[in-house]
Amino acid sequence: MAARRSIVATPAAWLVWGVVAAFFVMLAGVIGSVVVSSVGTQWFDTWLPTGWTTRWYAQSWDEFTLLPVLIVTLEVSALVVGISVLIGVPAAYVLARRSFPGRRLLYLLFLLPILMPPITYGIPLATVLYKYGFAGNLSGVVLANLVPSVPFVILTMTPFIEQIDPAVERAARMCGANTRQVFVRILTPLLVPGILAASILVLVRTVGMFELTFLTAGPDSQTLVVALYYSMSAAGIRAQQSIDAMAVIYTSMMLVLLVLALRFVNPTQLVARVRDEGD
Repeated sequence: MAARRSIVATPAAWLVWGVVAAFFVMLAGVIGSVVVSSVGTQWFDTWLPTGWTTRWYAQSWDEFTLLPVLIVTLEVSALVVGISVLIGVPAAYVLARRSFPGRRLLYLLFLLPILMPPITYGIPLATVLYKYGFAGNLSGVVLANLVPSVPFVILTMTPFIEQIDPAVERAARMCGANTRQVFVRILTPLLVPGILAASILVLVRTVGMFELTFLTAGPDSQTLVVALYYSMSAAGIRAQQSIDAMAVIYTSMMLVLLVLALRFVNPTQLVARVRDEGD
C-alpha cells in the first residue's frame, strides 16, 4: 500500500517541482536581464549586449543624485528602527508577562498592519498626516513606517521574552532590584539577540516599503525605492541602462539586508507565532 501511494504521488511531486523550477528560472531570467542590461552598451536583437561598460552606474549615481537618496534612506531606516525598538520591546514585555482581559484581541490588533496590505490603511493615514502638516517631509515618512514596524517588533520580541524564565526576574527583585534595574541590567542583555533580529527585520521592511513612503514622501524625503519608481515614471528620456543600474543597486542592498536578517531570524517561527495568536 505504501509503495502504491508513493507511485501515485510521484506525478504530483514532479509537477510541484516543475512549477517551482519554472518559477526560479523565470525569476533568474528577469534579474539576469536587468543585471546584464546595467553593464551593456547596446542590446537590441542579440542574445547579449554588443559591448560592456560600467559607466551606467556612474551616470545613474549622478543623474538620480543617489547619494542624498541613500542618506535619506539611512536616516528614515535608523529613526524607524530606533523608535520601533523603544516602543515595541516594552509592549512585547507586557504582552508576554501580563495576563489581562482583551490581551489576545490587543495582540491581534497589533498584527493588523502586518497582515493587511499597506495601501488599505496607507491612504487614510497619509490623509491624516497631510492634514496636520506631517506628510511631505522626513517626519511623515517615519511616522507612516512606524505603523507596521512597531507591531513587527512586538511580533518578533514576544517569543524571545517568553523564553526567559520569570524566576530570573523574581530573583533579581528579591536581591533589591527595582523594575528599571531588572529591565536594563537583567532582561536587556538577555534580549540583545532578539532586539538585533527585530532591528534587522524592521530595517529590511523599511528600506523595501514603497506604498507608505510613496504616499507621505516629499521631494527631499524620498527613499531609494520611491526614487527608483520616479526615475521610471517621470517625464523625459532616460537611458534604460541607467535605470537598470539603479535597480541593481537597490536589489543588492535588499539582498544584503535579507541575508543578514535570515542569519538571526527563522521565518517559520514568525509564521507559527501569527498562526497561534490567530487561533
